[in-house]
Amino acid sequence: MDRPWPRWTRWTRWTRWAPWLRGPAWQGGASRPRPRWSSHWLAWALLAALAGSGLTAHRAVWRLAEVLPAAREGHVMTIAGRVASLPQRTTGLGGTEGWRFVLAADAASIAAGAPPRLLLSCYQMPETPRAGERWQLALKLRRPHGLLNPQGFDQALWMLEQDLPAAASCRGQGQQRLSSAAPGVDALRQSLRDAIDRELGQARDRRGAGVLAALSLGDQGAVSAADWALYRDTGVAHLLSVSGLHVTLFAWLAGAAGGWAWRRSARLCLWLPAPRAAMWLGVAAAGGYALFAGWGVPAQRTFGLLAILALLRQAGVRWPWPMSLGTAAAVVCVADPWALTQPGFWLSFCAVALLMAADSRAEPGWRGALRAAWRTQWVVTLGLAPLTLLLFQQLSLVGLVANAVAIPLVSYVITPLALLGAACPPLWTLGTWLVAALNLLLEVLRAWPLAVWHLPWAPAWAQVLGLVGGVLLAMPWPWRLRLGGLALCVPLLWPVVDRPPPGAVELWLPDVGQGGAAILRTHGHTMVFDAGPRWGPDSDAAQRVLLPLLRGLGERRLDLLMVSHADQDHAGGTGSLLRGLPVERRLGAVPGAAGCRRGQRWAWDGVRFEVLWPLEAPAPRENAAGAKRNGASCVLRVDAAGRRLLLTGDIESPQEAQLLRLAGEARAVTQTETGTETETETETETETETKAEDLRVEVLVVPHHGSRTSSSTAFVQATAPRVAALQSGHLNRFGHPRPEVVARYLAAGATVLNTVDCGAWQWRSDRWTLPLADCERTRRRRYWLTAPAVPAAPAAPAAAMAASSASSASAEVGEGEGSEPAIEASSP
Repeated sequence: MDRPWPRWTRWTRWTRWAPWLRGPAWQGGASRPRPRWSSHWLAWALLAALAGSGLTAHRAVWRLAEVLPAAREGHVMTIAGRVASLPQRTTGLGGTEGWRFVLAADAASIAAGAPPRLLLSCYQMPETPRAGERWQLALKLRRPHGLLNPQGFDQALWMLEQDLPAAASCRGQGQQRLSSAAPGVDALRQSLRDAIDRELGQARDRRGAGVLAALSLGDQGAVSAADWALYRDTGVAHLLSVSGLHVTLFAWLAGAAGGWAWRRSARLCLWLPAPRAAMWLGVAAAGGYALFAGWGVPAQRTFGLLAILALLRQAGVRWPWPMSLGTAAAVVCVADPWALTQPGFWLSFCAVALLMAADSRAEPGWRGALRAAWRTQWVVTLGLAPLTLLLFQQLSLVGLVANAVAIPLVSYVITPLALLGAACPPLWTLGTWLVAALNLLLEVLRAWPLAVWHLPWAPAWAQVLGLVGGVLLAMPWPWRLRLGGLALCVPLLWPVVDRPPPGAVELWLPDVGQGGAAILRTHGHTMVFDAGPRWGPDSDAAQRVLLPLLRGLGERRLDLLMVSHADQDHAGGTGSLLRGLPVERRLGAVPGAAGCRRGQRWAWDGVRFEVLWPLEAPAPRENAAGAKRNGASCVLRVDAAGRRLLLTGDIESPQEAQLLRLAGEARAVTQTETGTETETETETETETETKAEDLRVEVLVVPHHGSRTSSSTAFVQATAPRVAALQSGHLNRFGHPRPEVVARYLAAGATVLNTVDCGAWQWRSDRWTLPLADCERTRRRRYWLTAPAVPAAPAAPAAAMAASSASSASAEVGEGEGSEPAIEASSP
């Protein structure tokens, strides 16, 4: 029998006549009309989707309107506010300790123009900040900005999700605490965090203390980067969040205890039956625990499902599981529309959907329970494998074994100990022992050479087929159908890797902030020129940018690692790169490698490589001074069928003048000598001299990040680049690139690209495209990202050239590049 629906939904009845809904193919040739409720549900679904889209757009406009205006970026402002998150301890280069937390500005500060919420990074605080306290701080304001690389973390999106319209760093000595924390959830979470630190303050317990804080408080920042890498590589990282299993277990315990106490009172039982009271007490406990633990997506999903099931049971209605799960997902999306961009949303809901769809009747007895537990683990691991590959570009092949041990241990033993430790602190010590034992087992599993499988990026059609194949594999269907699912996964597991053809070269300039790094690929070889900056004791550009990019491109080894010089902004990621991929050959400022010197040359797949500088390999003592390191930078020229690029490191004006002089001498030699017939392994001597006399290139990686001590007018004119590419940090303290340097390249007719505005940039010698089209910010068009910026040509190029020449003539050595650069962190 049809249910009555409002008149305004009747316009949707035309959908029943749509061929894809009412055609013979859909009904198997039957002429029987479909029930009216199908079109009604379709109408409601469409209306819900439209309403959700409109709500998301409205909230996005609202949040973007709060973003710090560009005109105020870099300004220093005194702001008073409340610490609105658990402060995370950070460590910079040199062991400098600081704090990272969210500050909610007071009404007076907001009225004065302060953003309502800010992400703070402070290294100059007189006291340890605690959640809920009020502070007054002198802050240098920044707009949401982060590194932007293919498949990399999007800082601007994360800040939009967290409702953080600005970031800031502490400046000066004006920091003071105004008041202690007021009673509330933040103060309670901070008290528990402090208690864990006091009880487990010894060095041997700190790793376990971080895990206990993550399980009880949702404080994932307490887990070290090394432990995160261990859990990620073994496939158990999902257990470090407050998962649905944890929330459900807590709700069950709270409901059982509440029901037992409720039955002790006859009056209460007459008012509300004990089973119903236990149900609602469990739901309330689940909501309180989810809120206390940070309100993550898995906790939101579980609380939503429990609340929906409780409401249905109270009303005496039974919904099929897809409707209940879909309603819970809709509730989560209404509360946080950007949850759809979080991997946890898809992993959480898809895991529950797979378990529901693949559910089979459990056998009695303990053997049946073991079989059911094993099947559950098998279904989740196999069914989510394609989705995990799409989200993280890696798959743990030991994850099935690791989760079989870690899930019951973490969910049923360690997490309860983390919660009960608030009442009995010695239980935390027992919890750390169990965490240490689990870590030991995971280390053994990770030691297997094939523990982690990194896969290159796959096209969209292969991703869709892989997702369908994963679902087929997990379903309790005949093996013939499930083997068909395995066939659908093949394009995702072994995608075709796109490489340049013979005779062509590909250049990747990743966005690494204030530093240098480049990836060069030919048809069969790959090299890295510079390894990017180091940001802290356990964070560098190789870990966060280069290795994910290389693995996404399908690279399993490096033919050459060449580091131009030993400054931290160019060599900081060398160690991580050597540990992450096998390297066949090393050159330059790499431990145990031969130094660069002019005349070194080789050829790969028809592409010629030649070192132009330095004249001799630098002595080890020259690494003591920053200026000498800059001057000894390796300069590499690449020639692919006449299309050339030049990688310059941090050379400065004296070295540029030397290169011009050497080019002039080569020109004179070519004019006075006849060609010789003597050939080397890759090219003739005459060809070498002919190329050496011409420094013109199509792509020039600008020396020294565009500092005033480099890019002299003569060098710019001699190289005459079509594209001048820069790598610099957002609002870096050196002021790179200098405006006069940018004007110099623009006056020479070059397109100037900076990775801080462009994101990662790709160039192929076998393709002819506009430079801006190959920027990551162009490819990843999103409303929360600013469009790539290209400097405009100066109105008076002659005046600009004259000014830049004067600046070059009076260039100063030592702009600070010998020291550790200030790099903007791009992940929370």
